[in-house]
Amino acid sequence: MIFPRKILAISLVIIFVGVLVFFLFLNKKSESPEGDSLQGFSEQAQKVEEIPLSVKVVPAQKGDLVIKLKSPGEAVTDRRITMKAEVAGVIKSLNVEEGLHVKKGALLLEINDEEYRLRLEKVEALRLQHLSELFLEKKFAEPDKEPSASELGKISKAKEDYEKTARAFAKGLISGEEYERATRNYEFALIEAGGKKEEIREAALTQAEVDVKIAQMNLKKTKIRAPFSGIITGIKVHPHENVNPGTELFALVNISRIKVEAKVLESEIGKMKVARDVDLRFSAYPGRVFKGRVKAISPIVNPQDKTCKVVIDVPNPKEEIKPGMHAEVEIAAEIYKDRLLIPQEAVLVRAGKKLAFVVEEGVAKWRYIEVELENKDYAEVLDGIKEGEMVIVEGHFTLAHDARVRIVK
Repeated sequence: MIFPRKILAISLVIIFVGVLVFFLFLNKKSESPEGDSLQGFSEQAQKVEEIPLSVKVVPAQKGDLVIKLKSPGEAVTDRRITMKAEVAGVIKSLNVEEGLHVKKGALLLEINDEEYRLRLEKVEALRLQHLSELFLEKKFAEPDKEPSASELGKISKAKEDYEKTARAFAKGLISGEEYERATRNYEFALIEAGGKKEEIREAALTQAEVDVKIAQMNLKKTKIRAPFSGIITGIKVHPHENVNPGTELFALVNISRIKVEAKVLESEIGKMKVARDVDLRFSAYPGRVFKGRVKAISPIVNPQDKTCKVVIDVPNPKEEIKPGMHAEVEIAAEIYKDRLLIPQEAVLVRAGKKLAFVVEEGVAKWRYIEVELENKDYAEVLDGIKEGEMVIVEGHFTLAHDARVRIVK
């Protein structure tokens, strides 16, 4: 009986020792570095979840929603003229070169004026002679016989021919020889009529005064000046070259303001209004937007392509836009006043519904929104967002409802 008791006692001791060892092992495991790291990781993960995400916001606010109409266009200028010679002669000086900027009134070209100065001196001397003769005629006047009806008819016809010829000569339509021939015919008619010497002298003086004015005009035309400020282009002559009236010399163009002619479909022309704002883009300047305004709308529709021309005025102070450049035009066609607007960047679509995030006390809240009108930049919100609320426009693509956020600029 003694032997089984010993076995039982030994067994109890072994069990006790085993339990003691088990508890000691558990205690050491709980105090091990691995246990500490797992607990620290859990706390760190919780802290990461609490770090606010950076977002950018803008206020929802009321404004005008502009619906724009796109159209192709081409830059043109109506301030371009071809300079031509008005008198014949040899070019004495050519003060221009291609692309030269000139001011209004600048001397561009000069024709040798010696012949025209001599002509002016000659007709001025003749005018003084007639003036002197008229003075003497009045001082020592004698009774004159009246000219006959036939003589008066000749005088009238000669005077009419002379005045017509003088006007044509002043416009450069006839030669100087034709003008002088008409002048002599008039003088002969007056002389042949006899009598009324004083009237004859006065008529001769009048002719001389006209001759002086014409000579002065021709002398002035030997110097060609810029009628407006602009750029020289298309030079066709050289110094010392002989030119005639009508010879093309060069072109003068001003592009400080440019016109863009856009083509708008007949169905859209009713939306066009003068003075509406226009955005223009040119392939020569990618990424840049030039501003203009509708200046005129053509009353005629092109029967071939059913479009109407819309003329747009565009400031061009740096002369970057050149005539002939192609433009992509966006014209303000419809303007809806006083609408609640948010940027298109704020609008998201999830599960087929439009929503936007707003920030409330540092927390992102998503709102389902009802959108009415919109353009490429803004959307009109009818419901879901109130005026003044801050809507998120950046950093919200993976954002969750009630996520903490930090607003950055």
